[in-house]
Amino acid sequence: MDDAIRAFMTFLELERHASQETMRNYASDLRQFQTFMKAEHPGVPLLDPAAVQTESIRSYLHWLDRKREKSTSMARKLASLRSFYRYLQREGRVGLNPAEAIRTPKQPKHLPRVLSKDDAAALMEFPAGETGSSLRDSALLETLYSTGARVSELVGINLDDLRASEGLVHLRGKGRKERIVPIGVVALKAIHNYRASLKPSTIKHRPSVPIFLNLRGGRLTTRSVARIVARYSNRLTGGSVSPHTLRHSFATHLLDEGADLRSIQEMLGHVSLSTTQKYTHLATDQLLAVYDKTHPRAGRPAGARMVKDDKP
Repeated sequence: MDDAIRAFMTFLELERHASQETMRNYASDLRQFQTFMKAEHPGVPLLDPAAVQTESIRSYLHWLDRKREKSTSMARKLASLRSFYRYLQREGRVGLNPAEAIRTPKQPKHLPRVLSKDDAAALMEFPAGETGSSLRDSALLETLYSTGARVSELVGINLDDLRASEGLVHLRGKGRKERIVPIGVVALKAIHNYRASLKPSTIKHRPSVPIFLNLRGGRLTTRSVARIVARYSNRLTGGSVSPHTLRHSFATHLLDEGADLRSIQEMLGHVSLSTTQKYTHLATDQLLAVYDKTHPRAGRPAGARMVKDDKP
């Protein structure tokens, strides 16, 4: 099992170009399953992954459930096992995938938080001042909201990725997939003001110069961006949000203004249109909120969902 896991991790890194976070999750999930098998099924020959049966994986999921593991976490762990055994099948090391026949645990249905347009506008104004950090924070907030970029894509933007004259920026997404998306003039101006404020000594000479820098002149990390977004968004009535909330808000506000799903799919870098379609539900919620708030005889039919406006 140890050798099989190591080979699978090498496959993910070299052939799938998986991110470090994805690889950490796969390794953690597979090691946890291995630990469970050692404890609960000591008779199974652990050096042979082919000895693992479907019932063993069902027992593992029941064990996770007894530990009150979240259904989303259980689904991910099952997906890790499916991928691991698909790889072993392709390599001819197992005949059947013992995780394939197991149904994914039912997931709770919840919609991601989306800022109202007023809250999004307010958030963009919070980093006031002409200091380097304020200008940087303003630029990164504007870029997140203007492009719908993932936080990992944002910190990966280099100066030569920006095509300011065309209003475009080059993003590197999951699995090293790349795309070019529009970026608005407000975000471009914020980036220009930030970069103009930097001292030459702050910028390290390298082939690909990051746009967003930390105080030491190195590339800003995803954790730092998350802390920056949380610090400013904590001033909003609804409390702090993550960088991904700006991505959700970007898509929902585009849809509200008439953008088609295919265009939004391209800008977000979604492989499947079904992933993008969740934003139609978010847009409907906002529509119902406006209707309930403004129509004199609106009300809500029995059994209809009650929608709260996220404006204060």
